[in-house]
Amino acid sequence: MTASVARVMNESFTVAADGSYAARLTTRPGTELWYPERWTLDGPEPYAVPLPVEQPEEADSQVLPLKDGRVLIARPAPGRHSLALLYPSGPETGERRLGTVETDELRLLPPAPCGMRTYALAREPGGRTTGVWLVTDGSSRPPARVALLRGRCSGGAWLDREGRLLALDTAGPDGEGPTKTVAVDLGTGGEVSPLLEITEDSDDRLLLADPDSGLLLVRSNAPGTERLGWGVLGSHRPVRFPEALHPQGARLTPIAVQPGQTLLPERCAVALRVDTPTGVPPRLPGPGGGTWLAVWRPGLRELRHLASPPGWLTGHGLWTADGELRVPYSTAHTPCGLARMRTPLPDEEKTAPASAPAAAAPAAVGPVPAPEPMPAPGPAPGPAAAHASTPAPAPAPRRRESGDDVTALQHHDHGVPPSGLLGSMVRRRVSAGSARSFGATEEPVPKPVPLQQAPLASGTA
Repeated sequence: MTASVARVMNESFTVAADGSYAARLTTRPGTELWYPERWTLDGPEPYAVPLPVEQPEEADSQVLPLKDGRVLIARPAPGRHSLALLYPSGPETGERRLGTVETDELRLLPPAPCGMRTYALAREPGGRTTGVWLVTDGSSRPPARVALLRGRCSGGAWLDREGRLLALDTAGPDGEGPTKTVAVDLGTGGEVSPLLEITEDSDDRLLLADPDSGLLLVRSNAPGTERLGWGVLGSHRPVRFPEALHPQGARLTPIAVQPGQTLLPERCAVALRVDTPTGVPPRLPGPGGGTWLAVWRPGLRELRHLASPPGWLTGHGLWTADGELRVPYSTAHTPCGLARMRTPLPDEEKTAPASAPAAAAPAAVGPVPAPEPMPAPGPAPGPAAAHASTPAPAPAPRRRESGDDVTALQHHDHGVPPSGLLGSMVRRRVSAGSARSFGATEEPVPKPVPLQQAPLASGTA
């Protein structure tokens, strides 16, 4: 297998919203004739079903599985992308064509939490705007544009379980200017509001979001260098950039967050891809140079390094709610494999004085606006209300006491001062966690697109 073939197989691998299926492009041994392959992941052992059609696929086609087992494929052609649903039909592959999107650049977004709706980003003609397209909702209706945004958009993370609030990273038409993250409300025709802006000139990207706990993983150069940090959706507490997520000689990329930890971001385990330059030994307790897995949880001072299985589809993994990490791999002897790992992590490490001084970070540009007051919908549900839809005012910073929420004063014990998410709170007609289906008529419920407001510290916590 050539390096280019392995790269396409790895990059094309995607998982359904509920983890039941996966899909990727692959080839027959000794050839580079591409076809989609669907993996079934929710049985005792994973198995693969090939989904070839009459003509081989292009290597830059994109595939994405729905939770009913069908696989969406986006096929590039000059000036357009054609879309279809593929499914096993006896010994053959059934195909339901959905239509086309007129664009030179189209990228499928992660599947919506419902598992059936799939969206894509398409650069509009002229290149100054980006369209958000509903390419399928599981039916045969053709693709439809549901939102239009100025500039070039990238990224893509779902902020709620309804699949209504979509976070996107935005920049200028040609990618110029600082990158910021915005929230797009697909229930109101694509209304856009700021979500992540640490300083005026910093590049701030949202990498992963967990709707259950509210845990956010972000990457920003606001601290002076590009760093990985974490924050909480709906909290006034600032983004943290702990030293554990900034090891020397390595780059970390979050690939999966443990679901099901409702309103408990500090209990969420995070799987990360660790990359080190070839020939450069990292200053890490990991398994050596190259690429491997690590796990972490807010409150831990160190990463827990894991040996990735042979044939790991690099950059992919998924957590179960009970804490099992499942890592896909493919080798000549096991073309479809899923390694299951138990990685117990403590809820919180004992505090100790920081061994190194806090890294300096630039001051926030301009004044920090005060959040707009939000009407309280009722009595607070308890300590977890800091992550609920109507956040309480942030308390004044204080030193950590025994029993404190680990998210409150994370920077005191990890050597790096906090940063913040800037921008004003906005009221949204979103029923987060509603039992009603997306798009149903309902009474407007004021909810915020949760933003954090805190100045970027300048060397002190």
